[in-house]
Amino acid sequence: MKTQTVYNSDLHFEHTLWKDQLLFWIDELSSFEKRLEEISKRWTDKSVLAELDHFQNNFIIHKEKVSKMIKEINAHEQNMANHYKANEDVINKNFYKLHLNFRDKMETQHHIYNDLKKDFFSFLTKNM
Repeated sequence: MKTQTVYNSDLHFEHTLWKDQLLFWIDELSSFEKRLEEISKRWTDKSVLAELDHFQNNFIIHKEKVSKMIKEINAHEQNMANHYKANEDVINKNFYKLHLNFRDKMETQHHIYNDLKKDFFSFLTKNM
């Protein structure tokens, strides 16, 4: 059976991409929250305000998830740095499995975020 060697630099590259994407989502969510503030000043209709509250809650939840994911990436990076300092540039099997699980988690969050964003833009189209 052929063994594949995975290096810290390979994982670091992916971490950098993920972290950039997560930070972008936080920025984007902040701009969405500003839009919600604008809408809340224009509308008194209870159904619109209920939808607005729904999005506000989802934005808060998503920001919390994103923050946790950034912390996970930072912890993973720290672990890799420790291995690198110990002249262990090759990742062990269990550590790589964690990385693959996180990759799946990122993909899931990406779908959730895109659905939320699509729903929010539909809401904006109706209420701006």
